[in-house]
Amino acid sequence: MLTDNQTNILYLSDWLQKDKKFAPFLERFKAALKEKSIIPKFLLGTKDIWAVDYMPIQVKEDKFVQFIYDPDYLKNEKNKEYRTDPANVRYENMQKSIPCDIVLDGGNVIKGKNKVILCDKVFSENKGIEEKELIRQLSEIFEVDKVIFVPWDKEGDAIGHADALVRFLDEDRVFINDFSGEDPEYATSFRLSLHNAGLECIEVPYYPYDNDDYDDATGLYLNYLQMGETVFLPIFGIQQDDEAIKVFKKYFKDVVPIMCNEIAGGGGLLNCISWNIKQ
Repeated sequence: MLTDNQTNILYLSDWLQKDKKFAPFLERFKAALKEKSIIPKFLLGTKDIWAVDYMPIQVKEDKFVQFIYDPDYLKNEKNKEYRTDPANVRYENMQKSIPCDIVLDGGNVIKGKNKVILCDKVFSENKGIEEKELIRQLSEIFEVDKVIFVPWDKEGDAIGHADALVRFLDEDRVFINDFSGEDPEYATSFRLSLHNAGLECIEVPYYPYDNDDYDDATGLYLNYLQMGETVFLPIFGIQQDDEAIKVFKKYFKDVVPIMCNEIAGGGGLLNCISWNIKQ
């Protein structure tokens, strides 16, 4: 499986340029990217900024898989206008992708070299496929030996994406949120799902507790963007930022903090807005 530290090209939704409320964030982000010799390209034909969810997943340099993008959280009258049809997206150097009839958002795929992690919401999104068969298909599509599932907190998380919950540091270690302020039963089941898969868990700061609603991603540091050896880390102007920066600098040589308040209010952060690939 091609992992984020192998990527060198970044695409963002054109909505980040169209919607003026994102202008301060985009200016900061582009400046930070330029310092690392990354010039983002833009996707046309999108209906929201969360590019990772509807774009194809790169498995190898020459293999892209387009899953069905049909999120339940965009099916109501209020939100359905924001559902992007991947067939309508246009961009520079378009990649041919392999169609797949599994319903899956890209934000729910955490890529390791020979493992992937998904929130188990994928089972409820594909009720027509028997669980063992779905696991077999995912293993084959991603070309990995192990597919790991973490539990979905249905009460507190309508989206059900793993990129707010866990990220690979390497094949044996993962970052997870510090769930000390969460329901102990859920926190225990979450850690066990990873420990049972042979993974060591490293906790990072997690502080959404001053947010007005569940759609606010402020305090979710795990939704970072990694390209090559650089990690672009979301920060928010809150007390926990310094501790998050300290933790990530312990594990990565190059950490670039990015103030993300303008996009956090929409429920996502840097990984959510990014389609980073290798070309």
